[in-house]
Amino acid sequence: MRPLAGPPPDAEPVLILGGGLMGLAIAHQLARLGRSATVLSRRRSEAAGFVAAGMLAPHAEGLSGPMLALGQASLERIPAWVARIEADSGLPCGLRPCGIVVPFPGAAERDAYPTAPFGEPLDRAGLEREVPGIGPAWRAGLLFAQDGQIDNRRRLMRALERACVALGVRFEEGTEVLELLTAGGRRLRGVRLRRAEGGEHTMAASTAVLACGAWSGRLLPELPVHPVKGQMLSLQGPRASLGRVVFGPGTYLVPREDGLLVVGATSEPQAGFDDGLTPEGQKQLQTGIAALLPEAALWPPMERWWGFRPGTPDDAPLLGPGPIEGLWLATGHHRNGVLLAAITAERIAAAITAAGSGTDVAADALLAPFRWDRPFPAAA
Repeated sequence: MRPLAGPPPDAEPVLILGGGLMGLAIAHQLARLGRSATVLSRRRSEAAGFVAAGMLAPHAEGLSGPMLALGQASLERIPAWVARIEADSGLPCGLRPCGIVVPFPGAAERDAYPTAPFGEPLDRAGLEREVPGIGPAWRAGLLFAQDGQIDNRRRLMRALERACVALGVRFEEGTEVLELLTAGGRRLRGVRLRRAEGGEHTMAASTAVLACGAWSGRLLPELPVHPVKGQMLSLQGPRASLGRVVFGPGTYLVPREDGLLVVGATSEPQAGFDDGLTPEGQKQLQTGIAALLPEAALWPPMERWWGFRPGTPDDAPLLGPGPIEGLWLATGHHRNGVLLAAITAERIAAAITAAGSGTDVAADALLAPFRWDRPFPAAA
């Protein structure tokens, strides 16, 4: 599939606030629809898309209700979405429909799992067949053959960047958006920003997408988005030593084709934006490895890193129109950003292009449950 023709040079660009996975995916889709887009990014390397494990796991995660529907819709679209990115970029994205195994201490826990009807039940022998060497504590499991993974850190993000460039998306790296500028407090008219070379500037815009991940609340404090720090590591195992992703409680193992095993992830909402690894977090990961796949505890470590997921009170994203006319939201995806990138890009780009045509974007049944002003559970 060949890239579509670029937008006319005089078309007002849609500003994409944030150069992570969501920002890139939406910019790419807008460009394919003929809309000009400019991505403003403070530092793309800090985006959650570069640090996530890349699981595509609406069933293994045990999602339910509107989140399950959104995740399933995105999972269905991912192969075609990836094919378009690969065609536009000329780079592989590392998509692997390898299936995911969720282990349990016993059959009762397995059968009570929210998405159990979507999986194949496994006994201990089935677990050993699907995950040779799995720890002795696990006596039952579910195989979700429809779930999988993508190598977001090494492949998908790079391919998306190149695909965007190929379609004429403009990038301003090292640019921090300081403030949203409005007309009468209601309608977007631009942003105030600081560029890498210093100095503050304004950029006019009537349409923008807030895709700043965990930092979104800094621009719009009324958004209930907070950082959830996660630490991860990778090990180098033998090639093809693990065929399935293993999604255990508190720890998951994601095997790449070359034998690299990505291990995640801690969940530390109390850490705020504190940088760095901690002994407690790394010990938690090592304990999880030893419980899930004891032999992997002896594999050499390759890398250790951390990042910040954008959390919300109900762990679901904020999607659709924002509190300012002309501002669209694509943030708060928490643990499921990679999974939901395809559907987020499709629906937000479609809503933006339809906004001036009289189409009722509020009628999108998939996005409606994820309005920014929906009722949220009370804080504990």
